[in-house]
Amino acid sequence: MLVVLVGLVTGSALHILGADTPADFVWAGAAVVVLGPLVWSVARSLARRDVGVDAIALLAIAVALVLGEYLTAVIVSLMLAGGNALEASANLRARRELRLLVERAPRIAHRRSGALVEEVAVEELLPGDVVIVRAGEVVPSDGRVSNGAEAVIDTSALTGEPLPVTVRPGGEILSGTANAADAFDLVVTRPSAESAYAAIVRLVERATDQRAPFVRLADRYAAFFLPVTILVAGGAWVASGDPTRMLAVLVVATPCPLILAAPIALVSGLSRAARVGVIVKGAGVIEQLGRARTVLFDKTGTLTLGSPEVERIVSLNGVEPTEALRLAASLDQLSAHVLAEALVHDAERRGLRLTSPTDVREQPGSGIAGTVDRRAVVVGAAGWLEELGFTGARVAASVADGRHEVGRAKVFVGIDGRLAAMIVMADHLREDAVGLTASLRETGIRHVALVTGDSASVGEEIGRLAGVDRVYSEQRPEDKLEVVKALRARAELRPVVMVGDGINDAPALALADVGIALGAQGATVSSETADVVITVDRVDRVVHALRIGRRSLNIARESVLVGMGLSLAAMAVAAAGYLPPVYGALLQEGIDVIVIVNALRALKG
Repeated sequence: MLVVLVGLVTGSALHILGADTPADFVWAGAAVVVLGPLVWSVARSLARRDVGVDAIALLAIAVALVLGEYLTAVIVSLMLAGGNALEASANLRARRELRLLVERAPRIAHRRSGALVEEVAVEELLPGDVVIVRAGEVVPSDGRVSNGAEAVIDTSALTGEPLPVTVRPGGEILSGTANAADAFDLVVTRPSAESAYAAIVRLVERATDQRAPFVRLADRYAAFFLPVTILVAGGAWVASGDPTRMLAVLVVATPCPLILAAPIALVSGLSRAARVGVIVKGAGVIEQLGRARTVLFDKTGTLTLGSPEVERIVSLNGVEPTEALRLAASLDQLSAHVLAEALVHDAERRGLRLTSPTDVREQPGSGIAGTVDRRAVVVGAAGWLEELGFTGARVAASVADGRHEVGRAKVFVGIDGRLAAMIVMADHLREDAVGLTASLRETGIRHVALVTGDSASVGEEIGRLAGVDRVYSEQRPEDKLEVVKALRARAELRPVVMVGDGINDAPALALADVGIALGAQGATVSSETADVVITVDRVDRVVHALRIGRRSLNIARESVLVGMGLSLAAMAVAAAGYLPPVYGALLQEGIDVIVIVNALRALKG
């Protein structure tokens, strides 16, 4: 581009000074500089049976040189070189957030070695190593805060959340986040290659040069546009007998705004999504998001929290509910069962004082018994407590089911030989899932459904709370595939988006037109399989992804229609003889700039 610009300026100066012949020579030379590589590029495209609009630029420059319109030839050459430079610059800007995410990956860590601190490559870190994360540094690997002071972490690079979070000693921290306060010690829990940030970087590196079907359609469109341009240009020449009219038509038809606008708008969508914690694997996915009509959600961990919580405590024999919970949670500290862990967390949140149990014995899958504060405590399922002599547990469970609590877990507590309490636990709808269906409809989604392996009663309740159109319950992984296939077979409901977070969702995520994984930990099978990974643990980012896809695709189409409309209008004016080739070249340059600037709007909003 610089050579052509220098040639244009130098030739113009010579022309002003009256040296027309040297000016023509300089302009022609600058045009030939572009013409040589252009011939090679078009020849390679034709060899691949790919007729691009660069062929129109080749014809315009060649005809201008043959007709002695050297100034027109150099302007078209500058237009082509400048358009390529603008496109490259626009793509660079659009990918900026993605590139920065990759470039900020930590490479050096400061590992404690006895009383010394050594600087090592991040790849050398192993689980158990203790590293110092200094103020402002990016956390080098997944780990937990060592005993000592709290850590203040900036998670915006991964989650898009602007406010820093405070992590207490023992709390987990993901790599790729940044230390927003004083230095702290981190105990490494995963090698860097398996860390959350490394997984996200791998996802980002894939989201580069994939071309969307909309753009490939542009290349096929060129096969139609080229003969139309030649026909109009030839017709203008035959009708007027003036070959410069043919040249003017060729000039305003080059290059096609379709080639510039679509990829820039879609790649800009990739960048916009990355800023809100949504990693999209390619421009083609952005287009599919923009056209989506159906969204399927997994339940556990996607629409719900994925972990049970205490819903209510029913006192059965006059025992204080909080005391029953305290004794049960104290005993459950030694159990690995998911419900036991939830009980302990609930008691801790309530500020209850837990003590260490003794004489503990556990029946896996049934319950646990032991002594807490010199009291005999049993915690478990109704059937197991009945076997141990605690009568009334099954009756209490049946009564609870009759109160529309089917599908909830009932944990019974026995104290000193008497049935003391029933603790009702449930997996609740995410706070950010409330109103999700309505937001999806606002983006143009026609069908929202829940696909879950849980029973019909549980699925229907969550589906009712989420406001979905249909619930598919008791679905195994292979059943979920059939649901996706059935919906994709209906033209009015595709493309189909599947949202999930577990290994059992991976097949459906792969089969759907767009698979979206809630991959806050960044290293699950579903994250690797999906087309989109949401790096923050918020299901409402699905709406963000769809809105960005819609906006990017609309802007791409808008830019194409505006650019092509202006080009066709200019071709008609040029064919009628009212637009000299030089002015036509300048006008087409302006059209290209308009569509590129318009396409860049996809970076915002």
